[in-house]
Amino acid sequence: MKKIIFVLVVLIIVPNFAFCNAIDKLTESVKTKYPESHEVEPRLNESDNNQNLTIKGGIEHCIDVNLDDCIRMALGNNPRIQSAMQDVFASDARIKQAWSNYFPQFSWQSGYSRIRQLQLSDVFRENLIYNYWVLGQISASQLLYDFGVTQNQVTVRKLDNLGYRIILTGTINDVIYNVKDAYYNLQYAIKAKEVAENTVKQYSLFYEQAKAFYKAGVEPKVDVTISQLNLSNSKLTLIQAEHAINIAMAKLNNAIGIPYFTKYNLVEKLRYDAYDINLDKAVKICEKSRPEFQLAEVKVEQANQNVKLIKKSWLPKFYTQGQIEVGGRHPDSNYGYSLGAYINFPTINGMLIKHEIREAKSLYSKEQAKAIATKNAVYLEVQNAFYTLEEKKNKIPVAYIGVKQGKENYDLSLNRYKVGVGSPVELRDAQVQYEKSQLTYYQTLYEYNSAKANLEKSIGRNITNNEVELDKKTIRKIRNG
Repeated sequence: MKKIIFVLVVLIIVPNFAFCNAIDKLTESVKTKYPESHEVEPRLNESDNNQNLTIKGGIEHCIDVNLDDCIRMALGNNPRIQSAMQDVFASDARIKQAWSNYFPQFSWQSGYSRIRQLQLSDVFRENLIYNYWVLGQISASQLLYDFGVTQNQVTVRKLDNLGYRIILTGTINDVIYNVKDAYYNLQYAIKAKEVAENTVKQYSLFYEQAKAFYKAGVEPKVDVTISQLNLSNSKLTLIQAEHAINIAMAKLNNAIGIPYFTKYNLVEKLRYDAYDINLDKAVKICEKSRPEFQLAEVKVEQANQNVKLIKKSWLPKFYTQGQIEVGGRHPDSNYGYSLGAYINFPTINGMLIKHEIREAKSLYSKEQAKAIATKNAVYLEVQNAFYTLEEKKNKIPVAYIGVKQGKENYDLSLNRYKVGVGSPVELRDAQVQYEKSQLTYYQTLYEYNSAKANLEKSIGRNITNNEVELDKKTIRKIRNG
């Protein structure tokens, strides 16, 4: 309340210039809390020559994150992982459904009917009409033996569950790769912005230098115009670099699974991390860890179990059944029961069973061929990822030398320009080449890290020692959504 009275007094007494300063101080005093809706409004920033509208009172909270933090957030929030996990839970429930054949089955029935027997009425020359009550009829049956049909069904469901678990692992690998690639892309965008900011600073100095030379009568007016044009173009590049950061951060958020996330800072810089792996080692790791490699073998065994299951479709089932009921002409006038053991033979169609077995065998052979094709594709993917990583690795020192050469050329051109020997065109060309060499170097680092993440996805395991280990609390949180 005191602040509001103070503002009113200032509004009445102090001139406009003092009033603006008081408003700025009041805005600074509330930066530790969220502003009210009427406080967040467009105001004209007097220090801005371009008269841009800026928002006063808005506050952004930033947190520091690294790559491991992003991966952990993706494991708990990415909807693809959650969807694949629910498939695992559903397939586990289907295993229990298959086991239910070995459990007893119960049924309950009650009812009422009014009966008039047509044949008895013709024999005795009178209508026999009576009520029939079923107060309760309880039936129970228990499967004794089905020649392993239920066991085969359970085995098929277990293989199906194992397949979904492997798919979950593959989904996690894909999500982790997407997070890594988006993370490295954001690192590159940040570096590109730094290069653009340095370029703007340099062109600002060139512009001031050109004006000084022009006022001293050393350089013509055209040098000032060229310097001013270069400065404007560098500012446009900086705007594009800032926009690229926003897009890269949005892509990273999407890979994590949190589209609208709090602003954050990356605590890690784009760098080169060496790896110690050759192609033979990568292939051996792939054979043990790559989800698609394992899934192909599971599908082959599942097709084999389906062949065995269909071969047993003509076999009978042994079971017992019991029944007790209460009722009669009155709801509780009588009772009865029955007990027995039975052999239930299915309806046999020899032609149908023969061709169902033939179909199952064909599908089994098909899965074997698909498994070979899948393994061949995985081998090719691993080789492609490995050779691509080798290429990116070899490009890094060459790109770094290009940065040093670009810097030397830029320094020479700058010194020539300062003493009045060089031209602004020569200096601009040197600056452009130096800027391109920096961006090429950072682009090479990004491509190297992305290729390394792609190789990790191809073999199904990290090739460094910075694997993310989840504790039991985090795993429980992921499962509970």
